[in-house]
Amino acid sequence: MRLMDQSRRSVWRVDLLPAAGLLTAGDLAAGLWGLAPARTSLAQPAPVETDPARVSSVEAGRAFEARRSGVWLRAGGEVIRILPDDLEESRHQRFIIRLSNGQTLLVSHNIDLAPRVPLRRGEPVEVRGRYEWNSKGGLIHWTHLDPARKLPGGWIRHRGLTFG
Repeated sequence: MRLMDQSRRSVWRVDLLPAAGLLTAGDLAAGLWGLAPARTSLAQPAPVETDPARVSSVEAGRAFEARRSGVWLRAGGEVIRILPDDLEESRHQRFIIRLSNGQTLLVSHNIDLAPRVPLRRGEPVEVRGRYEWNSKGGLIHWTHLDPARKLPGGWIRHRGLTFG
């Protein structure tokens, strides 16, 4: 894996379309095969100063209302609960965030593929990953690089650092 200067990294963002036209992970992967920039799995300074409180919850809200799964999205909110790690198979750091629209998301961050995020309850955080619908608001996973480099992967931004 090659380290790149953070200022040259690209961040992929997919804006979800109305319910009938939501993009799936397959659509995204088909359009981006081999085009994802090289990224390191080490925590690095975020390329752009981001205020997670301003990140729109529209994408997650649309995916939740449409009961869509497998869509890549970006969301930001406040950490409201830190859960014990999931230690089945690959290890995952788990926490729940509340978006500005009141929706909650469970974040499942693979700590075998990316560094643990030093979170505390009440802190703002921004995540990018693959959304999976459930009746409690949904969950986001793939908040890390794709080891096979077939998908663009995701990240978590916290306190000016990007983990992913």
